[in-house]
Amino acid sequence: MNTSRTLIALTLLATLGPLGAHAAPDESALTVRQHWNVGGEGGWDYLTLDPTGRRLFVSRSTHVDVIDTATGRITATIPNTEGVHGIALAQGLNRGYTSNGRADSVTVFDLGTLKTIKEVKIDAHNPDAILYEPRGKHVFTFNGKSKNVTVIDAVGLTPVATLPVPGKPEFAVDDGAGRIFVNIESESGQMVVIDSRSLAVEATWNLPGCRSPTGLAIDRVHHRLFSVCDDHVMAVTDAVTGKQAAQVKIGEGPDAAAYDPKRNLVFSSNGDGTLTVIHQTAPDHYDVIDTLATMKGGRTMALDPLSGRIYIASAKFGATPSANAAQPHPRPAILAGSFTVLVVGAKSAALPR
Repeated sequence: MNTSRTLIALTLLATLGPLGAHAAPDESALTVRQHWNVGGEGGWDYLTLDPTGRRLFVSRSTHVDVIDTATGRITATIPNTEGVHGIALAQGLNRGYTSNGRADSVTVFDLGTLKTIKEVKIDAHNPDAILYEPRGKHVFTFNGKSKNVTVIDAVGLTPVATLPVPGKPEFAVDDGAGRIFVNIESESGQMVVIDSRSLAVEATWNLPGCRSPTGLAIDRVHHRLFSVCDDHVMAVTDAVTGKQAAQVKIGEGPDAAAYDPKRNLVFSSNGDGTLTVIHQTAPDHYDVIDTLATMKGGRTMALDPLSGRIYIASAKFGATPSANAAQPHPRPAILAGSFTVLVVGAKSAALPR
């Protein structure tokens, strides 16, 4: 932590106007409160917290682990989700949905019992991010290899549309008013806007200076989108006009973004083992107030907007194997039993119970 920079930023927080005043200094001073040694086999991708904050759903390659946030222990497993990337929750329907990248399918499960209801096959390849949109009661999967979006009737559990997009779709968010935004992981950086009522692509926006955007978060009140990109950049986009509103310097290798409207904080979880903490002083003005050390490889996270806690997943790694024709960019192996979830929270706050 850069102590002098943090003290200056926290002093600024205490003197800000109405928007900035929501983030009190003690809420902005964060630390790693707990390390949950979850263990188990398989890699991981997205984390999803249920609205109560009591259960954390973690994708683990072939299954989904459900972790009790009071104890940090696995309480249930959703099996047979081959290549699972993401988990979407539909509280009103009492259902959850997983995107199974290797199976080209979506597993539908009961939120109460966690039992599988159905596996829905899709005519697309490598569903990655997944989103439930409650206005139309549709599930959207964002398919990396086929470069399109599949729309599934969340009640009838049948695919109803396929939307082509200009590149590999990454994370997506909705504005609660009928529009969905999805990053396109291209060298130049793009974002596609989908009308969730007509189920059509409405616009494609450029993201200047944002190479290969992945994680995405939204401020629904001020209509701002936060895309984390390569080259240490978070791009802030006006969700109404599509124009870039700001750029913020972040860590290396990000894969997730989060926005905390209660405290006016934006986060980027970075593969270099840091969490960038950014204060939103105005819709178009942002200050980095901390770069918190987490765990190398901790690129994905979930935010609890009620408590302000953040959950970050990573593991310990062995040596990186030599590159070859089959694996030109090899990844280091995960050390057995080392999978960990970090709990980040305010220094002055009570631990989860």
